[in-house]
Amino acid sequence: MLKSYKTTVFEDRFGFTNIIYHSTSVVAFNDNEIILDTGGWYTKTTKERMNEASRTFNLGFSVYQKNYQWFIDYQGQTIPFDNSVKTLTRGEQYVQ
Repeated sequence: MLKSYKTTVFEDRFGFTNIIYHSTSVVAFNDNEIILDTGGWYTKTTKERMNEASRTFNLGFSVYQKNYQWFIDYQGQTIPFDNSVKTLTRGEQYVQ
């Protein structure tokens, strides 16, 4: 379940469901892709909102931090979260 503090959910005109934390769409997804965006804020709460969205909407990813670096576990792979935006392709191996 998503916490409501500074968090909203809406569907945009392109068919993406967006989870907005403060003013950043930290997770946007449709049937084909999942877009994760820190907005430059590598905080515990940003990570929490991403993981809550994954659990709430059954998206299948997990974001975590190890030795000050962020990572994404998705479809059996560990992907470095090495820039502020990552796009995951649903139903396929990670592409970008």
